[in-house]
Amino acid sequence: MSRKFERFISQLSETNATLDYFTDFEKINENVRKIEIKLNQLNYLIGKTNIKRAVEELFIENPGVFEVLDILIAIRTNKKAKTINREGKIVLMKSYFKTPELIYEFINDTGLGEMFQNKRITNLVDYVFGVEVGLDTNARKNRGGENMSKAVAMQFDRADIYYKKEVKSAVFLDITSLGVDLKKFDFVIKTRKKTYLIETNYYNSGGSKLNEVARSYSDLASKINQYNKYEFIWITDGQGWLSAKNKLEEAFSIIPSIYNLVNLNLFIEKIKNEHIIEF
Repeated sequence: MSRKFERFISQLSETNATLDYFTDFEKINENVRKIEIKLNQLNYLIGKTNIKRAVEELFIENPGVFEVLDILIAIRTNKKAKTINREGKIVLMKSYFKTPELIYEFINDTGLGEMFQNKRITNLVDYVFGVEVGLDTNARKNRGGENMSKAVAMQFDRADIYYKKEVKSAVFLDITSLGVDLKKFDFVIKTRKKTYLIETNYYNSGGSKLNEVARSYSDLASKINQYNKYEFIWITDGQGWLSAKNKLEEAFSIIPSIYNLVNLNLFIEKIKNEHIIEF
């Protein structure tokens, strides 16, 4: 490995997770609020000894209330989830919610019936809040990227750097090498010398996706850097890259400007010397 790459690898941070990274309670509250009325109506089933009859009674009152049953088994409502029914056929999950008989089959076969009868669940609004907290862990990778974008913006702000965020590639009409592919750059900074098109990301954990990211950014850099007025900048961090060092090192040989949060100051010094301009 080159010294430059060795230094870069040694600088990768262990985490960029602030305390608000772990759970997005605002989003969770909103998800629960959207179905709260139906959940309260489904509370009618709790404690009933005859769940089948209770389902029939509730279905007569409001058949639409059962549309949210899938969230009770941690499946997002209205998603096209599929399952195998008692006849061995693959069916959409939502097909169970059309008749009292199929609703009872769903409740019974998932184990919810026993939970309702024995009051292991006492309030479905509270229960679904807990389910949503669990499902929200899937969004942490996205928040890792958002935190990275915030960290980069903070460094730019502290250095009094003028930039624009979320800029579409269609704005740069003279870059024809991208073809019909539409790209949205995380940051764009313009100096008297060049326009810098910047992508940021952060990886806490490894995986095959990192290899694809390194390949795609290498390709993107080659398409952009052929224009003297433009340069692609990649700001990435996180020890997830330790599992994809070979691909990242390969990208280093193709992309001239790769930074992390530790050495980002080098890029900031460079563009300040080139005199940043508003656009």
